[in-house]
Amino acid sequence: MTQPSSARRYAGLDGLRAIAVALVVIYHLFPGWMLHSGFIGVDMFFVISGFLITSLLLRDRTDLVDFWRRRARRLLPALVVLVTVAATWAWAIGGDVLVRLGPQVLGAATFSYNWVSIAGGADYFSADTPELFRNLWSLAVEEQFYWVWPLLLPLLLLVRRRWLRACIALTAAVASALWMAHVVGAGTTRAYFGTDTHAFGLLLGVALAVGLERAAPPRWLSGRAGRALGATLGALALAGIVVVATLPETQDAASFPGTLAAASLLTAVVLVAATAPGSRLGPVLDIAPLRWIGDRSYGIYLWHWPLLVLLTAMFGTPAWLGAAVLVLTIGCAAVSHRWVEGPVRRHGFRGVFGMLRARLRGAPAPRFRALVAMVLAVVVIGGTTAAIATAPGETSGRAAVEAGQRALAHRTPGLRPPLVRDGRAARSTAPAPVDGAQIDAIGDSVMLAAAPALLERYPGIRIDAEVSRSMWTAPGIIGRLGDGLRDYVVLGLGTNGAVEGSVLDRVRNELGPDRHLVLVTASAPRAWIPGVNKELRAYAGAHPDVLVADWAGAIAPHEDLLAGDHIHPGEAGGRYYADAVADAISADQRARTRSHDRLVLRVGEFATVDATD
Repeated sequence: MTQPSSARRYAGLDGLRAIAVALVVIYHLFPGWMLHSGFIGVDMFFVISGFLITSLLLRDRTDLVDFWRRRARRLLPALVVLVTVAATWAWAIGGDVLVRLGPQVLGAATFSYNWVSIAGGADYFSADTPELFRNLWSLAVEEQFYWVWPLLLPLLLLVRRRWLRACIALTAAVASALWMAHVVGAGTTRAYFGTDTHAFGLLLGVALAVGLERAAPPRWLSGRAGRALGATLGALALAGIVVVATLPETQDAASFPGTLAAASLLTAVVLVAATAPGSRLGPVLDIAPLRWIGDRSYGIYLWHWPLLVLLTAMFGTPAWLGAAVLVLTIGCAAVSHRWVEGPVRRHGFRGVFGMLRARLRGAPAPRFRALVAMVLAVVVIGGTTAAIATAPGETSGRAAVEAGQRALAHRTPGLRPPLVRDGRAARSTAPAPVDGAQIDAIGDSVMLAAAPALLERYPGIRIDAEVSRSMWTAPGIIGRLGDGLRDYVVLGLGTNGAVEGSVLDRVRNELGPDRHLVLVTASAPRAWIPGVNKELRAYAGAHPDVLVADWAGAIAPHEDLLAGDHIHPGEAGGRYYADAVADAISADQRARTRSHDRLVLRVGEFATVDATD
């Protein structure tokens, strides 16, 4: 997301940054679009940063104090403005958006946000109320690299052969990726946020920098034919990055590190092809719009996520939200680049403060502008302090989930009634009313929050629900329960991500023909929710044995019964969840009763005809 202020400009890298930040922003602001893995833009930034920082250190043998001073000039001004303005805005809104604000500001100020989040049990991929500064995790990883790598590089330079240095860096990158693959089984957020597990992109950039002598291209990229080949390979790699960004996100090693590593390798190919002297790809990526965006990519990345969180807290998720956040993001990034980042990079902190003092002693117009700037600074600093002081300990959604967890901990297991599978008995006996001992409910944190109401409606129901689950986990959970599954299986797993028919097919196959699947629609201020509900209803429409419990429709007129995150039901809202499940099961029972009555009537008619004969 950043670039060394004194590094020579490499052709095409501003355009590559523009593509990277666009992938991330589209992924966050327009999650219903095709870029299901747009977060790979962060890994593109990592490769670029590793390459640029190492190239700068190798070329200039920069004094480390001067290097870190320039890093501070580049990063701190925009970051301080973002944190104080967004925190003050959050204080004005109040409520859930303030939760954990103190640790977040601490993580931002110390560039340790990723580890602070991991220690606090944050979940990057949860649909719960998001942290205001969650996107700063990647900035923390980069800054930790900026602190440590200049101290380690001299050790690598003790190795005399360039190819061996590159191999050492590549080995470290592979080790980091393998470590992520191992850690992801214990938690996706730990694997994704960890500096140790997510260093492979930075290390791949290091390998490129130490492997290319004075930025010279490989021999096979020299000459007219080589340059044409390089441009072709670079363009294909760019297309490959876009394809990778469209892959479905999984919560296992296929995405972490699979998708991330693929994007990093493709970025390395583009980087080599674009920066080679005489490259044809570099000038194409240097077109004015991409260069403008790339030069402001740091500010765009900083602002887009907090603005999304703040506007969502204020307005929910109307259709215009993504476009509004995008416009505000571009505006804030442009203002920051022009009036905050640029002056400090050119004049330094002391120079800027000296200019401020001079304006306070100068003509009325400059003095007025300086006074306005000082008043605004006091306001946002005071607002940040007040926001931290008044931040609640937990979100209202979390409180609802914990109430559900307590209800489950004190539930009384129900007895499962004997099952009658004999066909002749079924033809002569009407379906018995369904009770809780015949129902398994598998869900996410929304089902957890609704657990007290489900237990009240269906005593003896067995509920297996956890925070941040998605539909991808359903086949494994059902396979684990195996033959112990009950007659009705209720799945409430649409809140935290897209739903695919292939996953539902696996669920249905695991259940077998004798059990009834109930799919619960989702309700949350997230752009993917309409697509989830459309898929669930379409799947039920194509499979008559699958039922739909319309939680989204049931709670829509009563959103005041949801927590502040507009996702989790409170006690009263939970009853609507239980009602939606009960309505689906009751409708199925009525249909089966009608079918039974028609069958009995036919049997009676046949018996009458037989008696007459």
